[in-house]
Amino acid sequence: MPTPSSSPTRSHSPPSLRRSSRSSSTSRTSETTASGSSYFTFPVTYSVNGLLRRLSGDTPSASGQSTPSNMSKSLSSSMHWPHNSQRKKDSLSHSSYTPAPARTASPFQPPPLTPLTLTGYRSNTTDEAKILSRSLAEEIRLLIPPRLQLVEQWSLVFSLEQDGVSLATLYKKCEEYRGTRGGFVLVVKDAGGGIFGAFLTEAPHPAPHFFGTGECFLWRAHILPPIPDMSSLPLPPSADTTDMSRMTTLSGQHGDGSHSPDRIRFKAFPYSGINDYLMFCESGFLSVGGGDGHYGLWLDDNLETGVSSRCVTFGNEPLSDEGTKFDVLGVEIWYIGA
Repeated sequence: MPTPSSSPTRSHSPPSLRRSSRSSSTSRTSETTASGSSYFTFPVTYSVNGLLRRLSGDTPSASGQSTPSNMSKSLSSSMHWPHNSQRKKDSLSHSSYTPAPARTASPFQPPPLTPLTLTGYRSNTTDEAKILSRSLAEEIRLLIPPRLQLVEQWSLVFSLEQDGVSLATLYKKCEEYRGTRGGFVLVVKDAGGGIFGAFLTEAPHPAPHFFGTGECFLWRAHILPPIPDMSSLPLPPSADTTDMSRMTTLSGQHGDGSHSPDRIRFKAFPYSGINDYLMFCESGFLSVGGGDGHYGLWLDDNLETGVSSRCVTFGNEPLSDEGTKFDVLGVEIWYIGA
């Protein structure tokens, strides 16, 4: 029988040493696992949980498993994306252009202006001495400010025929109208029968400076000869007069007895805006428009001589056919206002 000394020798560690080595290896393994899990746990968990939430709404196929198509449908439904056709329909509805309805002309038409009435001529004033006719006044009326176009009556303030040859009298007659919101029409007749003048926004009066507004303008008119009455001419010999009824009319009148209007060629020269030389009056003269030593219209203190040249204020041509200087035959001032 073998003796203890002859049996194989085993190396045994003490129990305390084995326990300590096992605990140290276990702790190292747990530390390694903990460090690895801490590195991968959050992303993997986030991905798995997100996938599980998406797959939880999948409809199982016949085999009981979710197919890729079912997964895509579930994903689309979970994200609430509109269908492609619906998106296309919505985009077309937003991008479509609806044309505006066709514009039509307004049915509103301003009423016609009431015919003018000219007052102020004396009963003994002859028709030859009257310069402004109603037909000429209607031409001027179309160019004055709209607030004054509605005025139906023009009043004669000064007339050379009725008040005498004096510029001082003209200023005195216009003095009572200063400060009003009306307008004034200056009418001049030269020795050749030409009629011209100006529209003034203020009453003429002596002043040390220019005055007036850009509503002023110069004008000139030519009274054309009347059209001959063809009814007074004899009929041609070849005309058949068997069943013709004769009708006689008075010259210059319509069938209802009213006088025919004058045939007028009217021309106006509005404010150019280049300078402000609109009106300038002194005791010795009255002027409208100026610049570069020229006056658009100038009258002396005796209302006997006048001057009309091209001026930059209105860009006008000479108003009188007699030339730059002319002889005055008549002068009138009319007031337009309440």
